[in-house]
Amino acid sequence: MSLKTFPGGIHPPDSKAYSRNAKIENIPLPQKVVIPLSQHIGAPAKPIVKVGNQVLTGQKIAEAGGFVSIPMHASISGKVTRIANYPHPTGMIAQAIEITSDGEDNWIELSENPDYIKLSVDEIKKKIAEAGICGMGGAGFPTHVKLSPPADKKIDTVILNGVECEPYLTSDYRLMLEYPKQILAGLKLLMKVLGAERGIIGIENNKPDAIRIFHQLTASLSNINVMGLRLKYPQGAEKQLIYATTKRKVPNRGGLPMEVGVVVQNVGTAYAIYEALHMGKPLVERVITVTGKIVKEPKNIRARIGTLFSDLLDFCDGTKEEIGKIISGGPMMGFAIPTLATPMAKGSSGLLFLNRKEAHKVEEHTCLRCGRCVDICPMNLVPSLIANSVRYGDWKMAERYGVMDCMKCGSCAYVCPSHIKLIQWIDIGKLKVTELNTRS
Repeated sequence: MSLKTFPGGIHPPDSKAYSRNAKIENIPLPQKVVIPLSQHIGAPAKPIVKVGNQVLTGQKIAEAGGFVSIPMHASISGKVTRIANYPHPTGMIAQAIEITSDGEDNWIELSENPDYIKLSVDEIKKKIAEAGICGMGGAGFPTHVKLSPPADKKIDTVILNGVECEPYLTSDYRLMLEYPKQILAGLKLLMKVLGAERGIIGIENNKPDAIRIFHQLTASLSNINVMGLRLKYPQGAEKQLIYATTKRKVPNRGGLPMEVGVVVQNVGTAYAIYEALHMGKPLVERVITVTGKIVKEPKNIRARIGTLFSDLLDFCDGTKEEIGKIISGGPMMGFAIPTLATPMAKGSSGLLFLNRKEAHKVEEHTCLRCGRCVDICPMNLVPSLIANSVRYGDWKMAERYGVMDCMKCGSCAYVCPSHIKLIQWIDIGKLKVTELNTRS
């Protein structure tokens, strides 16, 4: 097979051996869940329950706060015990709804529909929105919004992202091995909604068994292709995946995939869409990888949204040595979090534990002007110049150098011999430029 890829990028150790052979396990029902009201790009959801209310699993507990927003549903049955600020998987503090379990897991009545593929486009989009589905492999963009491009933006290709290029994480990989038919059904629904003639399933070549399974499933389908991709980070990013599979270039300066006729969705999102349309099931659980060499039993766990990270670690029998750092997500684009009393969200694909040595801080030195960050930047930026502009408060220069185009993949910081905190500087620049542009 001819393997596709994109310009730039890096080759960090994939470190997936810890959990790649761990089949998906269901964690026992948690005693309580904490469901953040902001689990996606856009406006936070608005609570429609009060403290003391009894709720059923799958019941809507918060409504969408606007078009670019999604509702939230109870992931267990029980009593609403608090609506307050809690730790968030991004490392921040945000409002959430706490539900204490009644131990029964009583569900709302689910309306199964074996003829779901016959539903109209508007009905499918409405059900996706009502199920509270957002992107489950990246920024968490509300799925129904992504499936509603302007009339003048013709979408001819849907790309299913099975890359999972972030080191350590294997939740998407296990989902592809164990539920490939459901994922393929989700892709067909996406293609129907968008009127796309072509579907592409992109999978990196460190997952040969997943590639083989999807080749077999699509052998008789002329409009869906499986593409093996060369192992490289950050190949799972939208613009890089689109170029690798179609050679189409999404414009910088805020360009979107729909401008080149493409929509990208994660395999986990496709699976959630299938469950919502076939089973009438809202998004109340997902598969998350709990991993790291200090974890006693690294696992891929199907857990309810809002399950505390402490419960996930306990299910893996804890750690072998002292924890040096906890990362929500993967080591490249994940968030360091201060406490295990943090709940998992719809976009929580991994929970990584590092020991003291792995988490040690490295002293930053003067830039050598070696150009390594330029050579590997998948967005063709000059990260060192952006960082310097931010360091000295030249926001206009930072914007001119493309600070808003950076996707914070961390490749530049990974290769920097001076250990400059490039992503932290760029992140500050993004916040400041956004603030200044909002004012003007």
